Amino acid sequence: MTGFGRILLVETRLQLRDIPMLVFSVALPTVILVLLGAVPALRRPDPLFEGHSLVAYLAPSLLIISLAMAGLNALPNVLAGYRERGVLRRLSTTPAAPVSLLAAQLVVNLAIAVLGAVLLIGVGRLFFGIPLPRAPFGFAVAFLLGTGALFALGLLVAAVARSTRTAAGLSTALNMSTMFLGGVYLPRFLLPDVVVRIGDVTPPGVRPLLDAWSGTPPQPAHLAIMATVTVLAGALAAKLFRWE
Repeated sequence: MTGFGRILLVETRLQLRDIPMLVFSVALPTVILVLLGAVPALRRPDPLFEGHSLVAYLAPSLLIISLAMAGLNALPNVLAGYRERGVLRRLSTTPAAPVSLLAAQLVVNLAIAVLGAVLLIGVGRLFFGIPLPRAPFGFAVAFLLGTGALFALGLLVAAVARSTRTAAGLSTALNMSTMFLGGVYLPRFLLPDVVVRIGDVTPPGVRPLLDAWSGTPPQPAHLAIMATVTVLAGALAAKLFRWE
């Protein structure tokens, strides 16, 4: 097994031991969907929700929970903790490069985000008749670009935070803002129009996800914004990141 493979295996085991984070990242969106779907009135199509039921309308917003928890909570807090405890410094003295740990964290948290999305989509389809994304390619592109933007922001938090306390404060503020703008705390149809428009272009971009799910190709401008955030935040994080 390669050095990266060993680190990836260790990081995977450590993540699996963090039961609360796994529950919030993977299961919580689906639990909320099940609770909402248990109410018959919320499963009926309604013109207010662009012809969808409320549970179908909220599904893309619920996806944001998995993405935000993995990219804005788990990723920066773990990396900041490793730096604070000297793990990265000690790792630099071994044949395994510290960047391998960074890559392993990205892979593990991406897998968690994907697992949460698959579980939500699968349960929604099997138990509540929520259609699968009708523009699967556009949905995949929107999902990956939105995830990349959130992960880049998470890396930026890890780069500037010198302690786990600072990382927790910054990541919590970003997480709450992301969920609010994405319609997790309050459905988007109840939000002011200006807040909805901001949420459309704020990572991970709930509008492209909702469009692709309903069969409309995501707007290139929205995807371009996600790609730009990924590049800019990722480049800034790489410039500011310190191993110790």
